[in-house]
Formats: sequence, C-alpha cells, structure tokens
Amino acid sequence: MSALLEGLEAPLSTTSLPGTGGVVRVTPEDFEVEELPAYLPSGNGEHLFLWIEKRGRNTRDVVRELAAKLSLPERELGFAGLKDKAAVTRQYVSAPRVDPARGQALSGEGWRVLSAARHENKLKTGHLKGNRFCIRIRETVPGALERAKACAEALERQGLPNAFGPQRFGRQGLNAITGRALLTGASTPEVARARRDRFLRRIAISAYQALLFNRVLAERMKEGLLGTALPGDLMKKLDTGGLFTSSDPGADQGRLERFEISPTGPIFGSRMMQPQAQAWERESRVLAAEGLTLASFAPLKADGEGSRRALRLPMKIEVEQKGEALELRFALPKGSFATTVLREVMKPEALPELPEERDD
Repeated sequence: MSALLEGLEAPLSTTSLPGTGGVVRVTPEDFEVEELPAYLPSGNGEHLFLWIEKRGRNTRDVVRELAAKLSLPERELGFAGLKDKAAVTRQYVSAPRVDPARGQALSGEGWRVLSAARHENKLKTGHLKGNRFCIRIRETVPGALERAKACAEALERQGLPNAFGPQRFGRQGLNAITGRALLTGASTPEVARARRDRFLRRIAISAYQALLFNRVLAERMKEGLLGTALPGDLMKKLDTGGLFTSSDPGADQGRLERFEISPTGPIFGSRMMQPQAQAWERESRVLAAEGLTLASFAPLKADGEGSRRALRLPMKIEVEQKGEALELRFALPKGSFATTVLREVMKPEALPELPEERDD
C-alpha cells in the first residue's frame, strides 16, 4: 500500500482477542439494516412518508422507480441516506401530493411499501439518527459464539473506534486518491470527471477527509489515548451532539469513561471548529504532512467546509447462535460503519468490498 493510502483502516481495539472468522452476505437476509429516523411523520402535511423495505436493490434505483410510478420528478422525492444493495433494508422515502392509500399500495421488483403517513416537510439527506443492524456470520470457527461475546464485552467496556469503513474510500482507495488530487491541483481522468460532476467531487473529497480522520484516530489508538481526555480536546456530547473545548481534562475524564462525551477528530475543512493545545498540535501534524492547511479546502466551498466526528462510540452488541449462523444485533449513529464492528468481531484479513452507504 502506498504512503498516501496509509490509514484506510484504523487499528483494531480488540487485538488481544481471537475472532470468529466466517463470511457475511451469503444472502441479502444475512445483512439487515433499518433506518432510525430523526423524527416520525406527524400525520399531517403535503408530503407522504413511505416506509419502504427493499431486497437486492439500491436506494437510488428504487427512488427512481417510485418517482416514475407516481409521475413525479425524481428531485421531488426525498430520503435520508443510501442503503446497501446486497441487504434487506428499511427506510423512509418522502413524496409530495400523494394519497396515503395509493402510497401504501405501491411495490416493485425487490421492494414494497410497508406503511405511509403524512408529514409537513420533505425528507432531506442526513435526517436520521442512525441505523439498526442485524448481521448473520456464517462458516465461523469452532467456539465462535464465545469469541464473539468476548469481543462484544470488550467493545462495550472500551467503546468502538469510530473509523470510516473501507467502502468510503472506493476500490483500492481510488476515491481518496482523487480527493487529494482535487485539492493539490493534479490532473488525472478521475479528477477531470469529478470536476464536471458535483456528486463525484463530493464523494472524492469526503473520502480523502475520511482517510485523514482515520490517521488521527489510528495515532491516538496506537498511543492508548482513545479513552483519555487531552488538553484542548474538542469534546462531543453524545446525547445532544453539542461541542465544547476541554479546558480541564481531569474533570472531563469521568464523563468520557461514562460515555457521556467523546473526543472528536477532524473532518478537515476551511470552516472546521478547531481543538486547542495538545489536541490541535496532533491533528495539525497530520494535515501538515500532506502539505495542506485548513485554508486549502476553501476553494471547494460547501464541499470543503469540514466538521467534527466522535472518535469513540458507546456500544451494545447482542450475540446469539441462530442455527449455523452467528447473529449480531447493534445500532450505530449516522455516518458510522457496520464493517468497523465486523472487523473487531471477525478478525478477517479483509472484509469484502462493499458499496458506499451515505447519510451525510
């Protein structure tokens, strides 16, 4: 792997525990994803929220098909995030000026509407709390149930490193490579396409930002500091999402250990809130090593504004043996990756490459 792609995967936090091995996604039913909405439809309003279940279909294709059935422009439909194709998933899609009885009866190849209710506003990207997962692992090693439970207990004690999963970076890291090239002015066919296509440009830039976040996370993990409050840390309140600067790490340490707060890492950008003191010194070294500053992202405008992301998440994982399969049940906030949990539990050499799921 080239130096540029170092950090595609953060270190494991359960390295001392053996994994289950095995395979995932033998069938779509082995990977269930259910959206946790930011709010439920109110029952009144112009937009109809359709609770859709799909199997073996990606979100965009289903939305396109749904728009055609309703004789609506695709842009008038809304959804909070993209859900994987190789799975059984449930999520809301909003459509304006649709009768609930008509919406409730809609279906197509690999998808159906489970329920419909009115709401005042169109559903927008990112309007969700997170996702609930039910994942079945097959062909595991002997003793896999005990191994999975040990890994789950460790993650519940230590917290889950909130790394970006490999699907964010594209095949062989190409999205991240293109994102860096866009920032540095390099010329490649991928860069040319991204400059013409806003969606591709956003994908590439966010992949590169994710790579740099994973590097910051990896350094902190290697030094055993993921669960430690550092001077100047920009902390996130995990219940409300509010941010504050840690001016007294000793006082904040107890809240961190109770998973009330988490230190954050950088989604580098021109308008990103900066930590202070030691925390910023660590992050700025990662950015400087790339020959960049926060101002380097300014020409990207909205695509390069930046944000903060929790480095560590509380976890609760239910583990059961279901016939020949090992079943894991857990929930993650939006923007977090089930593959990060699977790496900790399975310890595979490499999980299969997955399509990107976006809800940010």
